[in-house]
Amino acid sequence: MRLLVAGGDRVDAGKTTFTTGLLDRLDAVGFKPRAGNDYWFDHDDYLRAVEEGRLYGKDAKRLAEASAGEFAPEDLNPVHRLWRPSPGPDTGLVGQSHREFVLDRVGESFVVNAHADVPEEARENLPLSDAPTVSTVGQLNEVTQKLHLPMFEGFADRIRATEEEAGTVVVESYGDVAVPIRGVAFDAVAVVEPGRTRVYDGDRFLKACEVAGGSAREGELEVHTPDVTELADPKTTAPLSALPDADRKNPAAVAREYADAYDELVAVAER
Repeated sequence: MRLLVAGGDRVDAGKTTFTTGLLDRLDAVGFKPRAGNDYWFDHDDYLRAVEEGRLYGKDAKRLAEASAGEFAPEDLNPVHRLWRPSPGPDTGLVGQSHREFVLDRVGESFVVNAHADVPEEARENLPLSDAPTVSTVGQLNEVTQKLHLPMFEGFADRIRATEEEAGTVVVESYGDVAVPIRGVAFDAVAVVEPGRTRVYDGDRFLKACEVAGGSAREGELEVHTPDVTELADPKTTAPLSALPDADRKNPAAVAREYADAYDELVAVAER
């Protein structure tokens, strides 16, 4: 069984909390093809990883801890982007106002924004001296073709192979992007937002993505969840209660609290 968790809100929809509980409930493996964090707003997480010579975020770490088996965050998250605040109206290299793309980890390789202020800890602890630098959208697109896209293609194969081995995999998207990786079909999709989840048939959701097309954001052509949900009707909707911090950090507690929502999701997947 292959499940997708997407966010109905662009910020803090509750995807990772929902996903960790689902992993615990189904004894599954979770994947997050793309992720990112911010040097300023996620500084502790950034330091913890970079001081180990690594780059990953708390979402991938939570998925690794909740998944069945032994995984490092990087095993489940092949591409991670580091951001930092950028005052002023300039939208920067990848079209984001008020923040700039600093660097990407793509597998074990790195790509650096030539215009960005790379933090000292990253320069000291990450292998950036030979990393390609990009100063234009065109250069970033070229690097994406050479590094990012082959990485995603291989990762899609890994998701399918893991499903064959483990029985169930859960793929978590990022932001309000509807589908984080191409070439992977899903049996059902949970669109999570504060207070509820809407459950969709996987094939219908992907077909709606094709109809919705994409818009330029963050240097990619992306389809956003609200555009898709306008075109597809959910099979069911289930309420999600607000959880105290201690429960959000405990996948077993999330699994208990969201049991009804997970039942609805699995029922749609098995139809």
